[in-house]
Amino acid sequence: MLSKVKTLKGYRLDALDELDGKIGKVKEFYFDDRFWTIRYLVAETGTWLASRKVLISPYALVAIFNEEKTIDVALTKKRIEDSPSLDTDKPVSRQFEDSFYGYYDIPVYWAGPHRWGYCPDIERDRGQWKVFTPAQKSWDPHLRSTHAVSGYYIHATDGEIGHVEDFIIDDETWEIRYLIVNTSNWWAGKKVLVSPQWIDRVSWDDKTVFINLSHEAIKQSPEYTDESLLTRDYEIGLHGHYNRKGYWVDELVNS
Repeated sequence: MLSKVKTLKGYRLDALDELDGKIGKVKEFYFDDRFWTIRYLVAETGTWLASRKVLISPYALVAIFNEEKTIDVALTKKRIEDSPSLDTDKPVSRQFEDSFYGYYDIPVYWAGPHRWGYCPDIERDRGQWKVFTPAQKSWDPHLRSTHAVSGYYIHATDGEIGHVEDFIIDDETWEIRYLIVNTSNWWAGKKVLVSPQWIDRVSWDDKTVFINLSHEAIKQSPEYTDESLLTRDYEIGLHGHYNRKGYWVDELVNS
């Protein structure tokens, strides 16, 4: 299912043990700038862990319930409380991630060529974690905050077109499928969707995303509104407009 980050913000996080009750609320997400995949949900815990920033891996996210505005988390409060502590004013370091993944005993995502290390998608079966041997080749992840990147400028091949307003996440794979681009300074408030696959590069210092699409192609693309339903038909029309292959094609081949 595809969900907007701003929609998920504020959703209640429910612990594995019903006696624990609420862990907190969704604050934001961290994603890596190589695969544009969510690596951590940042939880706002209120009073019980007020001095700490709590990160939760997608491995622990069980299900999203939109009607109830809740997300089930396969962790107890005690497990979270004893996890490696992350200072609120510092970025997520590789040293912290090593400790975090070791503590929760989950496969590291940076060991190997795939999105989730040894596997293209999250392997939910713990028994399979020992079957796959992580590749020796690893990469250095750089994590970005969805909150911080919101507002970045978007440049087409022939000039600026708008800014990042939000992100759309696939809660099956935890990939960022689309950036919602607000073009209000150009085309009377029209919003459009841009896939990370169409990004040429990002200047993190200048807070600018460069995409390999033209002004005119974007102007004529299917409009996205807050009421739009992200159906497969809509996505087919969007990718067809840009003459780009849909991400679901490769997923069907690999399934």
